[in-house]
Amino acid sequence: MEGEQHVFGKTSKIISLALPKATEKLCELCQRPANLQCTGCRVTFYCDAEHQQADWLGIHQRICPLLVPIRTLTLQRAGQIEIQLKKAELVEICRSVAQSKLSEGKHKEALPAAQFCLCCSKDIHGPSTVQLVPAYLLLADANMGMGNLKLVAELLSQAEWAVLKSPECGHEVYHQLHRSLGRLHVATGNLEAALVNFANDIYYSSEEYGLDSTITCRGYILMADVFAKQGKTPIARSLYSEVAHTLHCLLNKLINTKVQNVQNPGMWSEPLFGKSQQVEVGETLRTILEFWQNDSRNDSGQIALVAHCRAMLEFLGGDSLKALGFGNMALQACQLIPNHDLVESIQALLQLVQRLQT
Repeated sequence: MEGEQHVFGKTSKIISLALPKATEKLCELCQRPANLQCTGCRVTFYCDAEHQQADWLGIHQRICPLLVPIRTLTLQRAGQIEIQLKKAELVEICRSVAQSKLSEGKHKEALPAAQFCLCCSKDIHGPSTVQLVPAYLLLADANMGMGNLKLVAELLSQAEWAVLKSPECGHEVYHQLHRSLGRLHVATGNLEAALVNFANDIYYSSEEYGLDSTITCRGYILMADVFAKQGKTPIARSLYSEVAHTLHCLLNKLINTKVQNVQNPGMWSEPLFGKSQQVEVGETLRTILEFWQNDSRNDSGQIALVAHCRAMLEFLGGDSLKALGFGNMALQACQLIPNHDLVESIQALLQLVQRLQT
């Protein structure tokens, strides 16, 4: 079976007699006895083809050759500093891959990258340090999406313990931890505990990123969702409305920057939105729009505002068809309100999208 080729890389069976005496190879994902090895790096092993394929799709195809130097004895004897540097590089790659897959809702695919991120982080920093918290939270988020709430609780407990032992850790870590704890409490039905954690999340994210940042806005939406679940609709309305206006101002500024870039194509500019940020803002706006569409007040003004936000976001992301769809939705909602102040800007956006399409 040497060199059996799949779209998920090459594998071969482990020949037990070829291994050093008293040596047992364990599966990369589950730590059970392995039967297969990757023929690319020859230092990674699996219990079966399913786990090999899951790891290949999740992270191994990105890091296969990078594993050779850190898992071979020659380099270990040559110098621990070089090994640690290579492991730190792997941590960043795995963190980036896991975050990208989580932002796309691919929780199962994110597991191998998050798991390897935690493993390498432990090798670098030790078993219970605050530097492990981001990896614990990535792994918790992946398992949250798969409904493994018991494991999520265990991972967040370890993250909490690491933070408690290092009270000097930054606002970003506290914000991430409280957001994950809040989401866990929502999933288990403990809404009051969720509100406490989301309030802490908002405090720390606003300290780190600013009150009007998209990250802080997401915390307010998570809190609004809880109030909506509790039947406290007026509070939920207030929070959804405030976030929508904040994002509308931000997106308007980005649209103006986009127009300047179109008018001055030779002028260098930074990307307007990262992919993960665009996904997060899109999810926030989807939540708000659904709320107002289902709300008993049938507030056309709010629907117009949020649909306009979605149109601007889709335009910034390069999806002209969706931008036109949400733009027309916003315009129709505006037309239900005499002399609405968004009509001109929505029409201008629609004209801009149509002009760039031709």
